[in-house]
Amino acid sequence: MNRLKLIFAIVLLAAVPALAQVQTPYSMYGYGILGDRATSMQRQMGGVGYAMNSGRQINVMNPASYAAIDSLTFLFDMGADLSLIWSEEGSAKEHATGGGLDYITMQFPICKFMGGSVGLLPYSSVGYAFGNDIAHGTMENQGSGGINELYLGVAGKVGGFSIGANISYNFGNIVNDVFANPSSGSTKFEHVMKIRDWNVVIGAQYSGRFTRFDRFVVGATYSPKKTLLGRSFATIQELTQESVPTQVAEMSLKGNYYTPNSIGAGISYTHERTSRLNIEFDYTWQGWKDAKYSPLYATDKPDVVVFQGMDFNNRSRYALGAEFVPKIRGGYGQRMAYRLGAYYTDDYLNIQGNGVREYGVTAGFGFPTPEGKTVINLGLEWKMRQAHPQTLLKENYLNVTLGINFNEVWFFKRKIR
Repeated sequence: MNRLKLIFAIVLLAAVPALAQVQTPYSMYGYGILGDRATSMQRQMGGVGYAMNSGRQINVMNPASYAAIDSLTFLFDMGADLSLIWSEEGSAKEHATGGGLDYITMQFPICKFMGGSVGLLPYSSVGYAFGNDIAHGTMENQGSGGINELYLGVAGKVGGFSIGANISYNFGNIVNDVFANPSSGSTKFEHVMKIRDWNVVIGAQYSGRFTRFDRFVVGATYSPKKTLLGRSFATIQELTQESVPTQVAEMSLKGNYYTPNSIGAGISYTHERTSRLNIEFDYTWQGWKDAKYSPLYATDKPDVVVFQGMDFNNRSRYALGAEFVPKIRGGYGQRMAYRLGAYYTDDYLNIQGNGVREYGVTAGFGFPTPEGKTVINLGLEWKMRQAHPQTLLKENYLNVTLGINFNEVWFFKRKIR
Protein backbone atom coordinates (compact mmCIF):
# COMPACT_ATOMS: atom_id res chain seq x y z
CA MET A 1 0.00 0.00 0.00
CA ASN A 2 2.83 2.41 0.85
CA ARG A 3 4.43 1.78 -2.54
CA LEU A 4 1.13 2.49 -4.27
CA LYS A 5 0.87 5.78 -2.37
CA LEU A 6 4.39 6.66 -3.48
CA ILE A 7 3.66 5.95 -7.13
CA PHE A 8 0.39 7.89 -6.94
CA ALA A 9 2.13 10.92 -5.43
CA ILE A 10 4.84 10.84 -8.12
CA VAL A 11 2.30 10.71 -10.93
CA LEU A 12 0.18 13.44 -9.32
CA LEU A 13 3.03 15.91 -8.92
CA ALA A 14 4.55 15.15 -12.31
CA ALA A 15 1.18 15.78 -13.94
CA VAL A 16 0.91 19.30 -12.52
CA PRO A 17 1.74 21.64 -15.43
CA ALA A 18 4.61 24.06 -14.86
CA LEU A 19 3.64 27.70 -14.56
CA ALA A 20 5.08 30.42 -16.78
CA GLN A 21 8.84 30.71 -16.31
CA VAL A 22 10.05 33.53 -14.08
CA GLN A 23 11.30 36.45 -16.14
CA THR A 24 14.72 37.45 -14.79
CA PRO A 25 16.85 39.51 -17.22
CA TYR A 26 20.02 38.59 -15.30
CA SER A 27 19.66 35.08 -16.73
CA MET A 28 20.45 36.33 -20.24
CA TYR A 29 24.15 36.41 -19.29
CA GLY A 30 26.48 33.44 -19.23
CA TYR A 31 24.78 30.12 -18.48
CA GLY A 32 21.88 31.75 -16.63
CA ILE A 33 21.03 31.56 -12.93
CA LEU A 34 22.95 28.76 -11.21
CA GLY A 35 21.40 26.16 -8.92
CA ASP A 36 23.15 24.74 -5.85
CA ARG A 37 21.71 21.18 -5.76
CA ALA A 38 19.66 21.94 -2.64
CA THR A 39 16.40 20.13 -1.89
CA SER A 40 13.36 21.95 -0.51
CA MET A 41 14.34 21.05 3.06
CA GLN A 42 17.83 22.46 2.55
CA ARG A 43 16.51 25.60 0.89
CA GLN A 44 14.44 26.24 4.02
CA MET A 45 17.76 26.26 5.94
CA GLY A 46 19.47 28.77 3.66
CA GLY A 47 20.74 26.13 1.23
CA VAL A 48 23.22 24.36 3.53
CA GLY A 49 24.24 20.73 3.08
CA TYR A 50 27.99 20.06 2.86
CA ALA A 51 28.01 18.78 6.47
CA MET A 52 24.53 17.19 6.51
CA ASN A 53 24.24 13.39 6.79
CA SER A 54 21.17 12.56 8.86
CA GLY A 55 20.10 9.63 6.68
CA ARG A 56 16.53 10.96 6.81
CA GLN A 57 16.85 13.41 3.91
CA ILE A 58 18.61 13.14 0.55
CA ASN A 59 21.62 15.45 0.32
CA VAL A 60 22.95 15.81 -3.24
CA MET A 61 25.14 18.76 -2.23
CA ASN A 62 27.66 16.32 -0.72
CA PRO A 63 27.59 12.77 -2.16
CA ALA A 64 29.49 11.46 0.88
CA SER A 65 26.20 11.75 2.80
CA TYR A 66 24.70 8.78 0.93
CA ALA A 67 26.67 6.42 3.18
CA ALA A 68 24.57 7.51 6.20
CA ILE A 69 21.46 5.66 4.96
CA ASP A 70 20.63 2.46 6.83
CA SER A 71 20.37 -0.88 5.06
CA LEU A 72 16.53 -1.06 5.15
CA THR A 73 15.57 2.45 4.01
CA PHE A 74 14.57 3.81 0.62
CA LEU A 75 14.26 7.61 0.21
CA PHE A 76 12.47 9.46 -2.56
CA ASP A 77 12.35 13.26 -2.65
CA MET A 78 10.75 15.57 -5.16
CA GLY A 79 10.19 19.31 -4.99
CA ALA A 80 8.33 22.11 -6.70
CA ASP A 81 8.24 25.85 -6.20
CA LEU A 82 6.17 28.93 -6.96
CA SER A 83 7.97 32.25 -7.44
CA LEU A 84 6.68 35.80 -7.29
CA ILE A 85 9.08 38.47 -8.52
CA TRP A 86 9.09 42.26 -8.38
CA SER A 87 11.73 43.96 -10.54
CA GLU A 88 12.72 47.64 -10.63
CA GLU A 89 14.84 49.48 -13.17
CA GLY A 90 14.79 53.19 -12.47
CA SER A 91 11.15 54.21 -12.34
CA ALA A 92 9.98 51.15 -14.30
CA LYS A 93 8.46 48.29 -12.28
CA GLU A 94 7.30 44.84 -13.32
CA HIS A 95 5.69 41.81 -11.69
CA ALA A 96 5.95 38.18 -12.80
CA THR A 97 5.22 34.65 -11.57
CA GLY A 98 6.65 31.27 -12.36
CA GLY A 99 7.52 27.86 -11.01
CA GLY A 100 6.92 24.17 -11.51
CA LEU A 101 8.67 20.89 -10.76
CA ASP A 102 12.18 21.60 -9.42
CA TYR A 103 13.96 18.27 -8.86
CA ILE A 104 13.52 14.51 -8.45
CA THR A 105 15.95 12.43 -6.37
CA MET A 106 16.09 9.02 -4.74
CA GLN A 107 18.51 7.30 -2.37
CA PHE A 108 18.98 3.61 -1.57
CA PRO A 109 21.32 1.31 0.39
CA ILE A 110 23.89 -0.78 -1.44
CA CYS A 111 25.24 -2.64 1.57
CA LYS A 112 25.77 -1.94 5.28
CA PHE A 113 28.54 0.58 4.64
CA MET A 114 27.50 1.99 1.26
CA GLY A 115 24.63 3.98 -0.22
CA GLY A 116 23.71 5.33 -3.63
CA SER A 117 21.55 8.04 -5.17
CA VAL A 118 20.15 8.98 -8.56
CA GLY A 119 18.17 12.02 -9.67
CA LEU A 120 17.54 14.99 -11.91
CA LEU A 121 18.43 18.56 -10.87
CA PRO A 122 18.75 21.99 -12.48
CA TYR A 123 22.35 23.13 -12.99
CA SER A 124 21.26 26.48 -14.42
CA SER A 125 18.09 28.15 -15.75
CA VAL A 126 17.38 30.87 -18.33
CA GLY A 127 14.15 32.80 -18.66
CA TYR A 128 13.60 36.44 -19.65
CA ALA A 129 11.61 38.67 -21.98
CA PHE A 130 11.86 42.43 -22.37
CA GLY A 131 11.89 45.02 -25.12
CA ASN A 132 12.77 48.61 -25.96
CA ASP A 133 12.29 51.16 -28.71
CA ILE A 134 14.75 51.56 -31.57
CA ALA A 135 14.78 53.89 -34.54
CA HIS A 136 11.63 53.28 -36.61
CA GLY A 137 10.48 50.30 -34.56
CA THR A 138 11.11 48.11 -31.51
CA MET A 139 13.54 45.43 -30.36
CA GLU A 140 12.64 42.47 -28.16
CA ASN A 141 14.90 40.08 -26.22
CA GLN A 142 13.78 36.63 -25.16
CA GLY A 143 15.58 33.68 -23.63
CA SER A 144 14.74 30.21 -22.35
CA GLY A 145 16.23 26.87 -21.40
CA GLY A 146 19.10 25.94 -19.13
CA ILE A 147 21.32 23.02 -18.18
CA ASN A 148 19.89 19.90 -16.50
CA GLU A 149 21.93 17.49 -14.40
CA LEU A 150 21.11 13.76 -14.41
CA TYR A 151 23.37 12.18 -11.81
CA LEU A 152 24.30 8.82 -10.29
CA GLY A 153 26.17 8.80 -7.00
CA VAL A 154 27.70 6.31 -4.57
CA ALA A 155 29.34 6.64 -1.16
CA GLY A 156 31.00 4.43 1.45
CA LYS A 157 32.03 4.86 5.08
CA VAL A 158 34.68 3.56 7.46
CA GLY A 159 34.32 4.61 11.08
CA GLY A 160 33.53 8.32 11.16
CA PHE A 161 34.81 8.96 7.63
CA SER A 162 32.74 8.77 4.47
CA ILE A 163 33.60 9.55 0.86
CA GLY A 164 31.42 9.65 -2.24
CA ALA A 165 31.11 10.89 -5.78
CA ASN A 166 28.44 11.95 -8.25
CA ILE A 167 28.90 11.33 -11.96
CA SER A 168 26.43 13.40 -13.96
CA TYR A 169 25.25 13.82 -17.52
CA ASN A 170 24.60 17.51 -18.14
CA PHE A 171 22.28 18.37 -21.01
CA GLY A 172 20.06 21.16 -22.24
CA ASN A 173 19.64 24.03 -24.68
CA ILE A 174 20.16 27.70 -23.91
CA VAL A 175 18.34 29.91 -26.42
CA ASN A 176 18.80 33.69 -26.70
CA ASP A 177 16.61 35.50 -29.25
CA VAL A 178 16.62 39.10 -30.45
CA PHE A 179 13.65 40.32 -32.53
CA ALA A 180 14.21 43.50 -34.55
CA ASN A 181 10.84 44.97 -35.54
CA PRO A 182 11.30 48.01 -37.79
CA SER A 183 8.36 49.40 -39.73
CA SER A 184 9.40 47.45 -42.85
CA GLY A 185 9.32 43.95 -41.28
CA SER A 186 10.71 41.73 -38.53
CA THR A 187 13.97 39.82 -38.21
CA LYS A 188 14.91 37.19 -35.65
CA PHE A 189 18.51 36.70 -34.52
CA GLU A 190 18.96 33.51 -32.49
CA HIS A 191 21.92 32.12 -30.56
CA VAL A 192 21.71 28.53 -29.29
CA MET A 193 24.01 26.52 -27.05
CA LYS A 194 23.40 22.75 -27.13
CA ILE A 195 25.13 21.21 -24.11
CA ARG A 196 25.76 17.46 -24.01
CA ASP A 197 28.37 17.02 -21.31
CA TRP A 198 29.45 15.18 -18.16
CA ASN A 199 30.65 16.28 -14.75
CA VAL A 200 31.93 14.85 -11.47
CA VAL A 201 31.59 15.98 -7.83
CA ILE A 202 33.70 14.37 -5.09
CA GLY A 203 32.67 14.70 -1.45
CA ALA A 204 33.99 13.73 1.99
CA GLN A 205 32.63 13.95 5.53
CA TYR A 206 33.86 13.22 9.03
CA SER A 207 31.46 12.68 11.93
CA GLY A 208 32.49 12.87 15.59
CA ARG A 209 30.89 13.22 19.00
CA PHE A 210 31.38 15.62 21.90
CA THR A 211 29.03 13.59 24.10
CA ARG A 212 26.49 10.81 23.66
CA PHE A 213 23.87 13.35 22.57
CA ASP A 214 26.05 15.92 20.78
CA ARG A 215 27.81 15.34 17.51
CA PHE A 216 29.50 17.35 14.76
CA VAL A 217 30.11 16.81 11.06
CA VAL A 218 32.74 18.42 8.85
CA GLY A 219 32.20 18.12 5.09
CA ALA A 220 33.81 19.22 1.85
CA THR A 221 33.25 18.80 -1.90
CA TYR A 222 35.30 19.40 -5.03
CA SER A 223 34.41 19.60 -8.72
CA PRO A 224 37.22 20.19 -11.28
CA LYS A 225 37.37 22.82 -13.98
CA LYS A 226 36.54 21.33 -17.37
CA THR A 227 35.53 22.29 -20.87
CA LEU A 228 31.91 21.94 -21.92
CA LEU A 229 30.95 19.59 -24.73
CA GLY A 230 28.36 20.40 -27.37
CA ARG A 231 28.03 23.16 -29.94
CA SER A 232 27.09 26.82 -30.25
CA PHE A 233 25.51 28.35 -33.35
CA ALA A 234 23.63 31.43 -34.52
CA THR A 235 20.90 31.90 -37.13
CA ILE A 236 19.07 34.79 -38.75
CA GLN A 237 15.52 34.67 -40.10
CA GLU A 238 13.22 37.15 -41.79
CA LEU A 239 9.85 36.58 -40.15
CA THR A 240 7.67 35.98 -43.15
CA GLN A 241 5.49 32.97 -43.94
CA GLU A 242 8.01 31.37 -46.31
CA SER A 243 11.27 32.21 -44.55
CA VAL A 244 13.58 29.67 -42.91
CA PRO A 245 16.50 30.28 -40.51
CA THR A 246 19.91 30.73 -42.09
CA GLN A 247 22.89 29.64 -40.03
CA VAL A 248 25.54 32.35 -39.91
CA ALA A 249 27.96 30.97 -37.29
CA GLU A 250 28.88 27.71 -35.54
CA MET A 251 31.50 26.63 -33.04
CA SER A 252 32.27 23.61 -30.87
CA LEU A 253 31.97 24.26 -27.14
CA LYS A 254 35.05 22.14 -26.47
CA GLY A 255 37.99 24.38 -25.62
CA ASN A 256 35.87 27.54 -25.89
CA TYR A 257 33.46 27.28 -22.92
CA TYR A 258 34.28 26.01 -19.44
CA THR A 259 32.79 25.28 -16.04
CA PRO A 260 35.00 26.18 -13.05
CA ASN A 261 36.87 24.61 -10.19
CA SER A 262 34.32 24.42 -7.37
CA ILE A 263 34.97 23.91 -3.66
CA GLY A 264 32.40 23.63 -0.88
CA ALA A 265 32.96 23.24 2.86
CA GLY A 266 30.67 23.11 5.87
CA ILE A 267 30.47 22.31 9.55
CA SER A 268 27.39 21.26 11.53
CA TYR A 269 26.43 20.61 15.14
CA THR A 270 23.56 18.36 16.21
CA HIS A 271 22.06 17.84 19.65
CA GLU A 272 19.58 14.98 19.85
CA ARG A 273 18.02 13.67 23.02
CA THR A 274 14.32 14.26 23.65
CA SER A 275 14.49 17.16 21.16
CA ARG A 276 16.69 17.69 18.11
CA LEU A 277 18.65 20.79 17.13
CA ASN A 278 20.83 21.03 14.04
CA ILE A 279 22.91 24.09 13.03
CA GLU A 280 25.14 24.30 9.95
CA PHE A 281 27.37 26.85 8.25
CA ASP A 282 28.53 26.44 4.62
CA TYR A 283 30.91 28.22 2.27
CA THR A 284 31.08 27.76 -1.51
CA TRP A 285 33.79 29.05 -3.87
CA GLN A 286 33.76 28.70 -7.67
CA GLY A 287 36.59 29.96 -9.88
CA TRP A 288 34.50 31.38 -12.72
CA LYS A 289 37.09 34.10 -13.43
CA ASP A 290 39.26 31.45 -15.12
CA ALA A 291 36.34 29.75 -16.92
CA LYS A 292 36.50 30.71 -20.60
CA TYR A 293 33.32 31.90 -22.35
CA SER A 294 34.21 32.69 -25.96
CA PRO A 295 32.63 34.99 -28.55
CA LEU A 296 31.06 33.45 -31.65
CA TYR A 297 32.20 34.75 -35.05
CA ALA A 298 30.39 34.78 -38.40
CA THR A 299 31.20 31.82 -40.64
CA ASP A 300 31.82 33.87 -43.79
CA LYS A 301 33.37 36.86 -41.95
CA PRO A 302 35.72 35.53 -39.24
CA ASP A 303 36.35 39.02 -37.84
CA VAL A 304 32.63 39.78 -37.23
CA VAL A 305 31.29 38.93 -33.74
CA VAL A 306 27.81 37.35 -33.86
CA PHE A 307 27.56 36.53 -30.14
CA GLN A 308 29.71 38.33 -27.58
CA GLY A 309 31.79 36.42 -25.03
CA MET A 310 31.86 37.29 -21.33
CA ASP A 311 34.17 37.87 -18.42
CA PHE A 312 33.05 36.26 -15.17
CA ASN A 313 33.74 36.91 -11.50
CA ASN A 314 34.64 34.24 -8.97
CA ARG A 315 31.52 33.14 -7.09
CA SER A 316 31.31 32.99 -3.30
CA ARG A 317 28.34 31.88 -1.22
CA TYR A 318 27.88 31.94 2.56
CA ALA A 319 24.94 30.12 4.15
CA LEU A 320 23.72 29.51 7.70
CA GLY A 321 20.79 27.30 8.64
CA ALA A 322 19.10 25.69 11.64
CA GLU A 323 16.43 23.05 12.28
CA PHE A 324 14.65 22.36 15.56
CA VAL A 325 12.28 19.56 16.56
CA PRO A 326 10.83 20.33 20.04
CA LYS A 327 10.07 16.74 21.05
CA ILE A 328 10.96 13.74 18.90
CA ARG A 329 8.24 11.53 20.45
CA GLY A 330 5.76 14.23 21.45
CA GLY A 331 2.49 15.46 19.99
CA TYR A 332 2.17 16.36 16.33
CA GLY A 333 3.18 20.02 16.74
CA GLN A 334 6.18 18.94 18.84
CA ARG A 335 7.33 16.41 16.21
CA MET A 336 7.25 19.03 13.45
CA ALA A 337 10.57 20.46 12.23
CA TYR A 338 10.99 24.25 12.37
CA ARG A 339 13.65 25.71 10.08
CA LEU A 340 15.39 29.05 9.53
CA GLY A 341 18.24 30.14 7.27
CA ALA A 342 20.04 32.99 5.55
CA TYR A 343 22.62 33.33 2.78
CA TYR A 344 24.72 35.84 0.85
CA THR A 345 26.18 35.33 -2.65
CA ASP A 346 28.67 37.22 -4.78
CA ASP A 347 27.56 35.79 -8.11
CA TYR A 348 29.65 34.86 -11.15
CA LEU A 349 28.09 37.40 -13.54
CA ASN A 350 30.09 40.45 -14.59
CA ILE A 351 27.81 42.89 -16.41
CA GLN A 352 29.64 45.87 -17.86
CA GLY A 353 32.06 45.88 -14.93
CA ASN A 354 29.33 45.32 -12.34
CA GLY A 355 29.13 42.26 -10.13
CA VAL A 356 25.83 40.75 -9.04
CA ARG A 357 24.92 40.23 -5.39
CA GLU A 358 22.19 38.02 -4.01
CA TYR A 359 21.03 37.58 -0.43
CA GLY A 360 18.01 36.12 1.24
CA VAL A 361 16.32 34.66 4.31
CA THR A 362 14.38 31.41 4.50
CA ALA A 363 11.94 29.63 6.81
CA GLY A 364 9.98 26.42 6.67
CA PHE A 365 8.31 23.48 8.33
CA GLY A 366 8.64 19.73 8.10
CA PHE A 367 5.25 18.05 8.54
CA PRO A 368 5.54 14.34 9.44
CA THR A 369 2.81 12.11 8.06
CA PRO A 370 0.78 10.14 10.65
CA GLU A 371 1.54 6.69 9.26
CA GLY A 372 5.32 6.82 8.88
CA LYS A 373 8.58 8.71 8.46
CA THR A 374 7.54 10.52 5.29
CA VAL A 375 7.85 14.31 5.65
CA ILE A 376 6.17 17.14 3.73
CA ASN A 377 8.47 20.17 3.58
CA LEU A 378 6.82 23.57 3.08
CA GLY A 379 8.82 26.79 3.12
CA LEU A 380 9.16 30.45 2.20
CA GLU A 381 12.19 32.22 0.78
CA TRP A 382 12.73 35.93 0.25
CA LYS A 383 15.75 37.06 -1.74
CA MET A 384 17.03 40.13 -3.52
CA ARG A 385 19.34 40.26 -6.51
CA GLN A 386 21.01 43.39 -7.90
CA ALA A 387 24.23 44.54 -9.55
CA HIS A 388 27.00 46.52 -7.84
CA PRO A 389 28.34 49.23 -7.85
CA GLN A 390 25.68 50.26 -10.43
CA THR A 391 22.36 48.77 -9.40
CA LEU A 392 21.17 48.27 -13.03
CA LEU A 393 18.17 46.04 -12.18
CA LYS A 394 16.82 45.21 -8.72
CA GLU A 395 14.87 41.98 -8.28
CA ASN A 396 12.90 40.86 -5.21
CA TYR A 397 11.66 37.27 -4.99
CA LEU A 398 9.17 35.48 -2.78
CA ASN A 399 9.46 31.74 -3.33
CA VAL A 400 7.11 29.11 -1.95
CA THR A 401 8.82 25.71 -1.86
CA LEU A 402 7.13 22.34 -1.49
CA GLY A 403 8.90 19.02 -1.17
CA ILE A 404 7.77 15.50 -0.29
CA ASN A 405 10.41 13.24 1.22
CA PHE A 406 9.22 9.63 1.19
CA ASN A 407 11.00 7.44 3.75
CA GLU A 408 10.02 3.81 3.28
CA VAL A 409 11.23 0.46 4.61
CA TRP A 410 11.50 -1.55 1.40
CA PHE A 411 14.12 -4.14 2.24
CA PHE A 412 12.74 -5.62 5.47
CA LYS A 413 11.78 -9.30 5.34
CA ARG A 414 8.84 -10.04 7.63
CA LYS A 415 8.85 -13.34 9.49
CA ILE A 416 6.20 -15.89 8.49
CA ARG A 417 4.26 -17.07 11.52
